[in-house]
Amino acid sequence: MGENEEQKLDPSNKKERRTLIQVLLINFSQVALAGIVGFIISSSGLLGTALDSAGDMAVYLVSLYAVGKSVRAKVGAATFSGIFLIGVGILLLIDVIQKFTEGSEPVGWAMIIVAIINTASNYWVVRLLKREKQAGVHIKASIIFTDNDMWINLGIIVSGLGVMIFKSSIPDLMAGVIVVGISIWGGIHILKDARKEISK
Repeated sequence: MGENEEQKLDPSNKKERRTLIQVLLINFSQVALAGIVGFIISSSGLLGTALDSAGDMAVYLVSLYAVGKSVRAKVGAATFSGIFLIGVGILLLIDVIQKFTEGSEPVGWAMIIVAIINTASNYWVVRLLKREKQAGVHIKASIIFTDNDMWINLGIIVSGLGVMIFKSSIPDLMAGVIVVGISIWGGIHILKDARKEISK
């Protein structure tokens, strides 16, 4: 029996697929919530969260593809994830610059509520992913994405308070810039992990 057949018969692969499908569905709800509310209230922070979560969905889909595949396939999935996350950061930077030049009026309390809901769901996702005892580089990449999201949502909560206190969109734009930095840093970190894995 070849290596690929053994991987396909591994019961842990089925469990891993089930976990990734669960986190994919949770992530879809985050994209819908942050995207719709962010668009309605013109919040760069929430739109950034939605864009970042959409990037996570792409990562989970690629990770789902990598389940049961060779190490090289998993490294390829992680590499795609890293590049995608950097791209998401660049797109958000463009949105922040546009809102800074044209102006925006985000709603602080709505930002806070959405961020709290997303933080709770991110915590749930991390718990699901960390149950995978023999996580490959593709799963580790997914955990990095979700850890980033938790920090991003904390920033959204703080910026939402800033918007309410100072009656200004600047805290929201600052949150958008922070999301850009975290996304790009996360992407670079994933690419480094993938490079280390392939060199083993």
